[in-house]
Amino acid sequence: MTGTLILVRHGESEWNLQNLFTGWRNPNLTEKGIGEARATGKALKAKGIVPDLFYTSALRRAQHTLDLMLEEMGILNVTITRNTALNERDYGDLSGLNKDDARAKWGEEQVLIWRRSYDVPPPGGESLKDTAARTLPYYDAEIVPQLKAGKTVLVAAHGNSLRAMVMAIEGLTPEQILKREIATGQPTVYKIGPDGKLVERVEI
Repeated sequence: MTGTLILVRHGESEWNLQNLFTGWRNPNLTEKGIGEARATGKALKAKGIVPDLFYTSALRRAQHTLDLMLEEMGILNVTITRNTALNERDYGDLSGLNKDDARAKWGEEQVLIWRRSYDVPPPGGESLKDTAARTLPYYDAEIVPQLKAGKTVLVAAHGNSLRAMVMAIEGLTPEQILKREIATGQPTVYKIGPDGKLVERVEI
């Protein structure tokens, strides 16, 4: 008996469009982001995927993405679990800044280190390692037992909280996961065995 895990990054947000560091700030989806969320819901429905459980972050761009997907899938009156463990990486002092302005202030090399290193956080913020330290215990405690029991679990979250899970599921190194792009509104689907380990990655 295998479980199915569907990971979806929220659709494009207003701050994605404006090239701003977002983190725990709370912009909503753009029209494109709304369309991405609806398209993903339609794609999952077309594949006959019917989730049993639904998880998202405490941030509205992920919550709105999940709501739109469920609407397209015709799934109503369900319990949705929201938790800050699934929030995006906190960008600290970079939050709300245009990425070009941040480069002008701190230098291109320093901003690149903050964005693309595994364990160097920006001032007042989190590294990917820090994000994984709050996301993975939650994944292991709350989501893995459901997958081991053969459930289908849908998670709508963020680029870096999802990176942390993908890293653990696929057994990637910090260097490998930093190179993995997780596109807005694109589902990643895994079959997970009763031992909690990856069986296969499924293309949608």
